[in-house]
Amino acid sequence: MIRVEDTIASSPRLAVPTPSASTPPSAPTEQLREAALRYAEERHWDVLPGTWLEEGDDGAVHCSCGDPVCAEPGAHPSRADWPGQASGSAVAVRRMWRNEPRASVLLPTGRTFDVIDVPEVAGCLALARMERMELPLGPVLCTPTRRLAFFVLPGAAVKVPDLLRRLGWPPYALDLTVRGEGDYVVAPPTRMTGAGCVPGCVQWARHPTEMNRWLPDAEELLSPLAYACGREAAARRGR
Repeated sequence: MIRVEDTIASSPRLAVPTPSASTPPSAPTEQLREAALRYAEERHWDVLPGTWLEEGDDGAVHCSCGDPVCAEPGAHPSRADWPGQASGSAVAVRRMWRNEPRASVLLPTGRTFDVIDVPEVAGCLALARMERMELPLGPVLCTPTRRLAFFVLPGAAVKVPDLLRRLGWPPYALDLTVRGEGDYVVAPPTRMTGAGCVPGCVQWARHPTEMNRWLPDAEELLSPLAYACGREAAARRGR
């Protein structure tokens, strides 16, 4: 059986893609559809189609939503009622991507997983420390906007603020965001961009595999993540 991680182009572990000017504005449509199907079928994740990147007459890349100042170009829901649109049904996923084959692949959070989102530098530092500590890890995403997203059990969004206080960190003192119910994360091989960054594909820093099907609790990962974010914040203040 072909697995999710086999359908997405391989890349150096934690490397952020830097596509050339000749890179097409969207991932090949068949890759988007097949990845969405496998997330639903193999991981039992709900999947949602989103906006996509388009190249304008001026040669610049824009979000398909048409907003010239879009905050998440190519990587946000296209409908206000998106929570009800998301589905883990292969039939529904095929229909959604048949209607719009260029759609980005979004995964609603707060259902089968939450996500802890941190800056790339802090995330790499924390990931290395977690591996040395042999902590259980779930999938980890790496985005062109230089963020790492750690998959954890649902419910993290509710308890992380209190857990941070117990660790001695005010919840809003760190560049650490938890995405839970009512939010979403962008999945590979979606191509996206952001303020000040080159368009590129979302990639897996740690692929979904049978070994990490059971996700860690946020409490297991929060200490190294908070430490790494605090260290990066201190480094920025010292520059």
